[in-house]
Amino acid sequence: MEKLNEGDVLELVLEYLNTKGFTQAEQALRKEQHIAATGRQGTGTCTFERCSRSRLEGLLEKSHVAHMFGSSVANKRRRTNLDAALAAEPSASEGDNKDASLTAAPEESPMTMATQITSYNPCKDDPYGASSMPIYQVSTFAQPSATTFGEYDYSRSGNPTRAALEKQICELEGGHRGFAFSSGMAALSAVTRLVKPGQEIILNDDSYGGTYRLLSKVAARNHVIVRYVDMSGSQGPAKLKSAISDNTRLIMLESPTNPMQRILDIRAISAIAHAHNAIVELGADIVVHSATKFISGHSDCMAGVVVVKDRALAEQVYFFQNAEGTGLSPFDSWLLLRGVKTMHIRVERQQENALAVAAFLSAHPRISHVYYTGLPSHPGHGLHMSQASGGGSVICFRTGSLPFSQHIVTHTKLFKITVSFGSVNSLISLPGAMSHASIPAEVRAAREFPEDLIRISVGIESAQDLIADLSRAMASYAASAAAAAAIKPAAAADGSSGGGGSAEA
Repeated sequence: MEKLNEGDVLELVLEYLNTKGFTQAEQALRKEQHIAATGRQGTGTCTFERCSRSRLEGLLEKSHVAHMFGSSVANKRRRTNLDAALAAEPSASEGDNKDASLTAAPEESPMTMATQITSYNPCKDDPYGASSMPIYQVSTFAQPSATTFGEYDYSRSGNPTRAALEKQICELEGGHRGFAFSSGMAALSAVTRLVKPGQEIILNDDSYGGTYRLLSKVAARNHVIVRYVDMSGSQGPAKLKSAISDNTRLIMLESPTNPMQRILDIRAISAIAHAHNAIVELGADIVVHSATKFISGHSDCMAGVVVVKDRALAEQVYFFQNAEGTGLSPFDSWLLLRGVKTMHIRVERQQENALAVAAFLSAHPRISHVYYTGLPSHPGHGLHMSQASGGGSVICFRTGSLPFSQHIVTHTKLFKITVSFGSVNSLISLPGAMSHASIPAEVRAAREFPEDLIRISVGIESAQDLIADLSRAMASYAASAAAAAAIKPAAAADGSSGGGGSAEA
């Protein structure tokens, strides 16, 4: 980070002190100071007495600085005088430096992600000392006057609770600005708006069904060209390089892919994209999360977040968020702020469980293939672990039989049948019939998408119980098949004929 000198700091302070926002804050603080000093008549102790009077007085001293430097004509003269005074200050002697080194506080080491997540405090200036971010469940905000405006006016354009969430997500991703949307698809839709008619989006071909629907049915209507490229594995970057053109505006990728868990080399793809002046949607220019999943973690909130790396992208994304009204509600923003506090420990437990479940499935004789990046046997394990800190908690596996897969999904007891993942509860689905059903069957076949594929999202329950549940579901299929085989000869002897559809219909 570039070091600022005293003059640069003063310039930034002056810029802030001359804003309307500071003037309004000053007026509010003076009122608070008066109330804190006198109290409300007839009510005993004033609630504002909880405010730190020294903090108020310190802020009001800054107000005095604002008045002192209020004249733009005199600013440069005072700045020059201050710079000269700073330059004239005697430097510390060698002995003083030695003493200072003995008393100087040690440099703080950067916090781990776990501590960053839990120690984030968006309400440290709350007058009531709230330990959790308040929910500003309002649609509109009153303004000081007809010509003076506060920081917020309408919750579609901005809300304090949502702003607190957006700031935290941005800090965790190390971006320039974050945005919270009403769903993951709303977030992704805003990103596709960056592409103009006639320009091109390249997407990895093993993508979520909802993403395929958005691009093929919505973006295509706006005359955006969409191309699907297998960017996974060691040959992925080369395939992208041959597919990219000067007309390519956005490259969208996810790694691991959903549901086949293919791994993409994000660094190599980013380098190719930037060489062609294209935006990379993951890990370089823009990051998109379906916050409904692991960030929320409790299946009680639907949300999406976007983090961008620079101001130009931020201005464009904010324009579409505000214009289309896709910002996240205050209550859902609060749910995410609550959920993210436990994300580290939740995901840690989920990954431990997932590794145990994946090992069980890999050793089971009735399972033909297991897709899990946390297993060393996964072909992309090394690359994935160089880009991530764990294998995640989503596992996909095949049985070789669609009826068998359907039976497992239906007969587990601890795994809820849902189309999502990332919850503290374990979930199970048949992607071909559920989350990826919006991809036409012929397209799935062309991509060699296995219809017998099962996807499970491992939760925080006991891994032993989850393994036992899967084992029971698989064992019960053999029993039901034997029972069905015993019934068929009896039915034939009675001359009965079946009228139902097959299990594979």
